[in-house]
Amino acid sequence: MNTAFHRGRRLRQKAPLRALVRETSPLLAEDLIMPYFVVETGDRHFRKEIPSMPGQFQLSLDELEKQVEAAPELTSVLLFGLPSRKDDKASGAYAENGIVQQAVRRLKASRPELLVITDVCLCEYTSHGHCGILSADGVVQNDATLPLLAKTAVSHARAGADITAPSDMMDGRVAAIRQALDAEGFVQTPVLSYAVKYASAFYGPFREAAQSAPASGDRKSYQMDPGNAREALIEARADIAEGADALIVKPAGPYADILHRVRQAFDVPVCAYQVSGEYAMLRAAGINGWIDEKAALLESLLGFKRAGADMIITYFAEELLKQKLVR
Repeated sequence: MNTAFHRGRRLRQKAPLRALVRETSPLLAEDLIMPYFVVETGDRHFRKEIPSMPGQFQLSLDELEKQVEAAPELTSVLLFGLPSRKDDKASGAYAENGIVQQAVRRLKASRPELLVITDVCLCEYTSHGHCGILSADGVVQNDATLPLLAKTAVSHARAGADITAPSDMMDGRVAAIRQALDAEGFVQTPVLSYAVKYASAFYGPFREAAQSAPASGDRKSYQMDPGNAREALIEARADIAEGADALIVKPAGPYADILHRVRQAFDVPVCAYQVSGEYAMLRAAGINGWIDEKAALLESLLGFKRAGADMIITYFAEELLKQKLVR
């Protein structure tokens, strides 16, 4: 009998053997970050399911606190705010008593051990829905936006946020935020930068959830072109030079190659963001019985770790932890 060929099956015969030689470790609870949408409303019991994201909700402060307290397994959360009023200067983003600032204080009071990350962007707070200030002719003004992003990050840190995460994709925003945080005494507050954020069709459900769709135009002048890979390394390198402590690649699934390139190029923690469109597709297919949702989800998340992610933002985090599908 010919024995010259490779017998890869030798190491696949039994579950303990497969586990022993597994190259990528299984998911851990501390790998996962759960996003929440918190709404500024007079209705303390406001809880509205997001149609395109079954199982995800817009929550009042009280409901957010209940949701998080009911998930003691959670170690990290990411907050997005929906203000009651929007304007062209995004004043709700950096207001001392803004919705995210209130949410941070509430969560840190009820669960001080919880790691609270805040999304730093203006799109949910501007009347036009763009991530920066607009000129009279409707062009996003990069440099005029930076001071407002810095004010937003400082206001989050002052409220008690553990990490600020700028997602706007303005040039120079990490440097502006780092300088402002340091000047206000928040030298130890990390910046988790959405360094590599593509102009993706997979954000659709999020824009419904966060009520942040642009009133006109699109975000292609500041978010990255999906065809570009080398540019991702340029963006990541620039953010690290400006003071970013860790990087996000978004979306994760369609850009696993980019995630891997960033991991190979830089020795800082890298986060994969499984975005709303990825959640919606997995959930819809699962609801309709087209796939084994749990198995497909775990496989996709393991793929992010295999590509190099140290941490993962996913709307499935709470569910995975409650069902004890991760360690």
